[in-house]
Order: sequence, then structure tokens, then C-alpha cells
Amino acid sequence: MTSILARAATMIAPPFCWGCGADARMGDPLCAACRLELRWQGPDPVELEGVLAWAPLAYAGPARSVVAGLKYRGATALAEPMAAAIAAGAPAPMLLPGVPLVPVPIHPARRRTRGFNQAERIATALARRRGLEVVGCLRRRGSSRRQVGRDRHERHEGPAGAFVADARWVPRRAVLVDDVITTGSTLAACAAALRSAGCSEVIALAYARTPGR
Repeated sequence: MTSILARAATMIAPPFCWGCGADARMGDPLCAACRLELRWQGPDPVELEGVLAWAPLAYAGPARSVVAGLKYRGATALAEPMAAAIAAGAPAPMLLPGVPLVPVPIHPARRRTRGFNQAERIATALARRRGLEVVGCLRRRGSSRRQVGRDRHERHEGPAGAFVADARWVPRRAVLVDDVITTGSTLAACAAALRSAGCSEVIALAYARTPGR
């Protein structure tokens, strides 16, 4: 019944583009024009703050709008095409069978307000596509201040709040998953928590990465 209602709603109000508001194809968050504006990052991962990381897109233009749609407007269905973009282009060593995905956590207060963790939604969608396990072994505590709104110096000093890992569930190898990579300080803090709990190898994937990082 839900799918029937969803299709009926689409006929009344067709899917719109998160980049410009124009009509878009069903299941695609962007129209053809905005898809052409996407800045693809290429196949090579980069090392940020000691963590090897990769994202298919630059965090700019339409990709930035897609991230905002998921994170701030509650459009959780966007996690699927975001995960699809990661799965389609991720370098082979970044998504290996049997290596669990670990979503970057958000502060409990922010999760209560938002109702979900965007990184967890992307990780779950990615896991379904690749037959992987999602392990929620990280927690965030301390300040609930988000990265958006912090200046570049503050971001380089490290993420607001601290990360802790539950050693009972920490895998030997892990792939951190987030929506956006900015300076890499959040990934570094998460990786440090995982390593202190016994994880020997940590790499990271995201939908978008700040250009130049």
C-alpha cells in the first residue's frame, strides 16, 4: 500500500532536483543539468590526518545540496543514491568483503533532534549494495556543536566533542563512513578511538570531500 501511495504522490508532484528545484527522474536526486555540474574526484584516495580516505564527489554545487537535503531537511531517501555513487566508484581496496562499515556518529542530542544519523543511513544503504556489515561501535560525547559554522582554524584543531569506541564490538579492520569529509579531523578522531580499542586498520569513505583536501 505504501509503494502505491508513493507512486501516486509522484504522479501528482514529480521528484524534484535538489540542486535547482527542476523536475528530476524517479530515484535521481538531481536533474540532468545539475548532474553535469557535479565535480568527480577521480579514483585515487587521499591521506587526511593519517587516514586514507576517498569520496566520489567534491563538496560543492549540486553535491552540497544533496548533502544538505539528507542532513538538514530529513530527506533520508537520498542516502540510497549517495551510497550508489560511493559503491560505483570506490577503489577496490576500500570496500573489501568481510570488512565492516563503521558510521561516524553524531552527538546524541543532535540525533534526538534530527531523528537519525545521516552517516548511518548511508552506511546501511552501502552495506546492502555490497553485502557488508554495519557496526555501530563508535559514540560521540562532549560538545554537540556541529562542524558547519566553525571556521577553518577551529576545524583543524579537531571536531567538537570526543569519540569513544566500544571495544566489545570494534572490528579488526574498519571502513569509516560519513556524508562529507572536510579537514579530516573527524576521521582522525574516530580512527584514533577505533585503534585504541584494538582496530588495526582504518580507512574512510564519504559521498563528498571538500575540494583541495
